[in-house]
Amino acid sequence: MTMNSETGPKHETATPEIDHPGAGRLAHAPSDHPPVPRARTGVLIANLGTPDATDYWSMRRYLNEFLSDRRVIDIARWKWQPLLQLIILSKRPFSSGEAYRGIWNEELDESPLLTTTRAQRDRLAERMADLFGDDVMVEFCMRYGNPSTKSVMEKMQKAGCERILFFPLYPQYAGATTATANDQAFRALMELAWQPAIRTVPAYFDNPLYIDALARSVEAAYAKLDRRPDLLVASYHGMPIRYLMQGDPYHCQCAKTTRLLTERLGWETGEVRTTFQSVFGREEWLKPYTVKEVARIAAEEGKKDIAIIAPAFSSDCVETLEEINEEIKESFEEAGGTRFTYIPCLNDSDAHVAMMADIVTRELSGWVSPKAG
Repeated sequence: MTMNSETGPKHETATPEIDHPGAGRLAHAPSDHPPVPRARTGVLIANLGTPDATDYWSMRRYLNEFLSDRRVIDIARWKWQPLLQLIILSKRPFSSGEAYRGIWNEELDESPLLTTTRAQRDRLAERMADLFGDDVMVEFCMRYGNPSTKSVMEKMQKAGCERILFFPLYPQYAGATTATANDQAFRALMELAWQPAIRTVPAYFDNPLYIDALARSVEAAYAKLDRRPDLLVASYHGMPIRYLMQGDPYHCQCAKTTRLLTERLGWETGEVRTTFQSVFGREEWLKPYTVKEVARIAAEEGKKDIAIIAPAFSSDCVETLEEINEEIKESFEEAGGTRFTYIPCLNDSDAHVAMMADIVTRELSGWVSPKAG
């Protein structure tokens, strides 16, 4: 349970409680033995995270958890924490809250990322039910915020999941995304008396179904336009260039995704441009920076009509709906750009869910088999 300064206690956003299929006493157990749920296999999809609300204290809790992660900010704690607690978290919750308010799902009172990840869970669960019946339970969690990884893993273990496939929804591997999500899953296991066996899904940046889903989204967006844009920009989340030098494969995997997408579209090399967004702090990050590159493209290359896609994001969120659609778009238009087309993330599209189901089915091999017929 978390506290909200305006509304008082606020419980974690959690999926509804479920019955435990087949729960009962073991055949040879004493009469006072607690009920034991029938053994099942779990699939847990994980996304980055979301604040519970847009007020100052909700944003501060979320940002504190996120920016205190050593995988995200690896500066020595004695240097970083005073700066974070006394300066950054005194100001940034206001600007971040304003950004979230501009995209907030008012109907459900939650962030679009939470709405979309739940929809992905629901659609994937339908696919798994068709294949495996009720032998497979599908849930979702967030690395930061709610529903927390720990709370959902505990729920799944209590529901009988003796095996869990953990699926971070990051196509390209990075220490600050995939690795920290996995870290949190293993921390949750450390607190369970009965630990499920666990597998983690590897990066899928070059998966043919992922590339095809991206290409389909581009083709569908272009089909709605009266003319083809001059250039497609593939904007990936940025990271300090130092991480690349230390061996993180993220940059190389982003480059390969762009190359494979270009090939799948049947376009010439250079017709899809790789850039990086969401730069934070004074350290040099992977370049070119999206916000500066789109302005340069308009001013120096004379390309006034561009489209932009965000292949590293599995769901639309503040970085796409607010940063790309507002800050980056504004930079392009101020430099003379005339038409800016944002192509939404794959979200819960048919092609994306089919890709997720294919990956999950493959990774569950040896644990559970599809039902006959």
